[in-house]
Amino acid sequence: MIGNKLQENKNMKPNSLEMEKLKEVLPQYFNNKGEFEIDKFKDFLKLEEIDLSKEGYGLEFLGQSYAKYLSSLETETYLSPDIEHNSKEENRNSENLYIVGDNIDALKHLLNSYAGRIKCIYIDPPYNTGSDGFVYPDNFQFNSEELSNRIGITEEEAKRILDLAGKSTHSAWLTFMYPRLLLARDLLSKNGVIFISIDDNEQGNLRLICDEIFGEENFEGHVHWRRRSNQPNDRSKMIGLVAEHILIYAKNSLFLKEYGVGKIGLTGNFSNPDNDPRGLWNSKPWKVGSDQSGSRYKITTPDGRVLDEEWMGDEQSYLKLIEDNRIYFPKEGRGWPRKKIFKEERELEGQCANNWWNHTEFGSNQKGSARLTDLFEGNQNLFSKPKPTELIERILNVTTTDDDFYILDFFSGSATTADAVMQLNAEDQGKRKYLMVQLPESIEKNKPAYKLGYKTLDEVGRARIEKAANKIKIETNADIDYGYKLYYLETPEEKTLIELENFEPELKLITDDMISVFDNNHSSGKESILATWINEDGYGLTKCSIPYKLEHYSADFIDKSLYIIDEGLEDEDVMTLIKRIENEELEINRVVVYVHSIRFNVLQELRKNLKVLRNNKNVTLIERF
Repeated sequence: MIGNKLQENKNMKPNSLEMEKLKEVLPQYFNNKGEFEIDKFKDFLKLEEIDLSKEGYGLEFLGQSYAKYLSSLETETYLSPDIEHNSKEENRNSENLYIVGDNIDALKHLLNSYAGRIKCIYIDPPYNTGSDGFVYPDNFQFNSEELSNRIGITEEEAKRILDLAGKSTHSAWLTFMYPRLLLARDLLSKNGVIFISIDDNEQGNLRLICDEIFGEENFEGHVHWRRRSNQPNDRSKMIGLVAEHILIYAKNSLFLKEYGVGKIGLTGNFSNPDNDPRGLWNSKPWKVGSDQSGSRYKITTPDGRVLDEEWMGDEQSYLKLIEDNRIYFPKEGRGWPRKKIFKEERELEGQCANNWWNHTEFGSNQKGSARLTDLFEGNQNLFSKPKPTELIERILNVTTTDDDFYILDFFSGSATTADAVMQLNAEDQGKRKYLMVQLPESIEKNKPAYKLGYKTLDEVGRARIEKAANKIKIETNADIDYGYKLYYLETPEEKTLIELENFEPELKLITDDMISVFDNNHSSGKESILATWINEDGYGLTKCSIPYKLEHYSADFIDKSLYIIDEGLEDEDVMTLIKRIENEELEINRVVVYVHSIRFNVLQELRKNLKVLRNNKNVTLIERF
């Protein structure tokens, strides 16, 4: 089922991902051997008189080339749907998604169907504090010589990279984060935004790799969030830590501004001292600030003074504002002129967020813990320092004014993001959809969550979603999506991987049963293969196929694709398929077959007939193994 991917991985290089992007946008600079013609590209730059910068800076770290290599590799995992969970009434038609597994693999699967479709990403990754349990998790599958040959580095450097396993150095953390952020970038829509929580330990390094991955020009802000309500008094430190950082990057700042960003509620005091019929207002100085320039003319105040200054607008604009009663002189006419800002008008415009988010308005870790305690019937300390839903709601509100988009959290932890999405949807009847990813990290036996029966972090997160959904439904009775589709990432056994990697369809009539090898506790091998391929072909993880009967064989149909996975396809089924395509009884543009399940002569018959379809029909045959 993933044999094609295994063979592709043999030829991957650290720059393979970026080279594919270059080929997509600049195909004219590649020759027929796939080589980039740099001189031809330089000539183009000279012709267009484009200014080139020879200055710059960036971050280099041990493992950087390996991190890029990881982002280029195809995942060797497959998707296993939880059939029992997904069949429940509340989940059957849900567009929300929860994936259990390593997020680097999950991101690669998601790219097949969700690339360019995610409006907002929020992540709260390991902070590498030294006490948060972070160690680089890679179990390298090759020695220093193999790694050296694969990514083009010295064997000495390869040895140092291999030594990162189990370490918590800055290089180890960067090697962990870099490929995940690189993949996340490609999931963002043109006007998408990513928010990353971090503390002081890696904030500087994170800023540098994000500048490289997303581009300095797409940096949107650095928010300081006060995460705790009380003031620490640690005498061993000069500064008590009460705040964390949230770095914000757009996929493309120009597109973001063009589409429009979200706004927050108004701040400031509004009153109506002159009983203006337009209602409450506040004001701002009409005189320009000390570091600004404006239009110079004279203004006479109500008490007769003449002010010869530079003002915010020209004299004609000022006179129109006077006529419309939009200029106010405080101190009973003795003060300097101020322009009225009416609350009702400002509410229509909205107000952009600032970079200081206090705990009273946007929640704290204590408030996040209180929400969990409430949902879990008073049980405390189930998760360390969970984010409050108020913080995530603020992030979603400043991202966009839309209420129908995808939100991804691939370090989902206690699933605060999913809870916040449901709360917001219940408030405004929105159709926001969450995509959660969480590693099934084991919970220590002495922890409160383990004593309640939860063995892994994802179990806590999923229980939180279900409890929050129930609470929100009872409190609001809102008609929203309370369910989610559940998938697990599974890795084939080593023996199966070797067989898939070495399989040559032209040399074997039929292999052993290569469907049941993918059976697991959540789904059959057939169901796993089908789910993985439907997602690979761009249909996502929330749509289902339907059975399609040929002569005797039952295939699986979705949209314009027909999947042949089970054994048993015969010549008469092939002829029935061809006839229906030609007679337009079946409108498809591709047939996807699992080569292991089809006898060689039947496969040849299918190949031959799909090439010579009548009535100008064109159907692609995709062979996977």
